[in-house]
Amino acid sequence: MDAFINQVKNDHHQFDQGKLEDHVGDEPFALMAKWLRDAVEKPTNEPNAMAVSTIGLDGFPHSRVVYLKELLEEGLVFYTNYHSDKGRAIEQNPNVHALFFWSELERQISVTGTVLKVPEEMSDEYFQSRPRGSKLGAWASYQSERLSSRAELEERVQQLATQYHEDVPRPPHWGGYIIEPLRIEFWQGRPSRLHDRIVFEKQQNGSWDIYRKNP
Repeated sequence: MDAFINQVKNDHHQFDQGKLEDHVGDEPFALMAKWLRDAVEKPTNEPNAMAVSTIGLDGFPHSRVVYLKELLEEGLVFYTNYHSDKGRAIEQNPNVHALFFWSELERQISVTGTVLKVPEEMSDEYFQSRPRGSKLGAWASYQSERLSSRAELEERVQQLATQYHEDVPRPPHWGGYIIEPLRIEFWQGRPSRLHDRIVFEKQQNGSWDIYRKNP
């Protein structure tokens, strides 16, 4: 994996004047990193929360909110249980959609792409950075399966706390996914509902076709 994009220009211009095209380059990730930073500095509520939608095994779309953990040059990374509903859906159909929405900034980023698992060493490293309770929870929760009672879940946590009284290893069914974008749309709210919509669409040669949509 390429290095985490963590350096963007400290530009606080909110695009209140001029065209959004005047502030984009020839690829979308620098602008995405800047908007994420703006959402943190505003601050907004849960700036790294994104709704990820998959096609479930029942044939219907399903959405849930997850947390973006890294923005790489290849795409967007989040972590979950591979045996969850979304994990099983991704295994069958890796095409997904992700959406960020920051009402305080009147901004959305819409991402359409495909999903791959991140390398195991990357999942190991992130898992070890998590609090002990979250590590135990990753083992205790049979995510998306039916649960007879809260007591059953809490009992499993206690058993695991005894079993792993020191280090807690990463469960083999838990790890990261990366969404590799094929299309990214930046939406900026404007007066009179004449919003800006700028789209980056990936081409076969790896370049991005950039165009504006009607609001």
